[in-house]
Amino acid sequence: MLNVFPSLLTYGFFGPTLLRTAAALVFFYLAYTVYKHRAQAAHMSLPVVGVQPWVPGFVIVVYAAIGLSLFFGYYTQIGALVGAIAALKELFWGKRMEAIFPLSRAGSFLLLAICLSLLVTGAGALAFDLPL
Repeated sequence: MLNVFPSLLTYGFFGPTLLRTAAALVFFYLAYTVYKHRAQAAHMSLPVVGVQPWVPGFVIVVYAAIGLSLFFGYYTQIGALVGAIAALKELFWGKRMEAIFPLSRAGSFLLLAICLSLLVTGAGALAFDLPL
């Protein structure tokens, strides 16, 4: 089938860049939301570690590191892999632990799809990752 706007296909290299930036902004939002609710999150009982006061700080650092990695395009595939794992955790534990996993199931699923897409397609334009 013919494309309606074939000249736009020359900008296809910027597609992963838009996805990378959108996912980074979502992870920055998640870090901010967990920071805002850190007192409530510190008293939550988690399945493996139980009630630990350091958990919200750790989650904030992980979300911010994923966001920075994706935003600047530095080690994008590693950031996308860790982001996909975080999105899976959001997807399965989001309803029970809303202070740590504030996204809805639909948002978590879309974030998982974006991260898996970045894992396969690469960083796109304006990134520091270079294919070997």
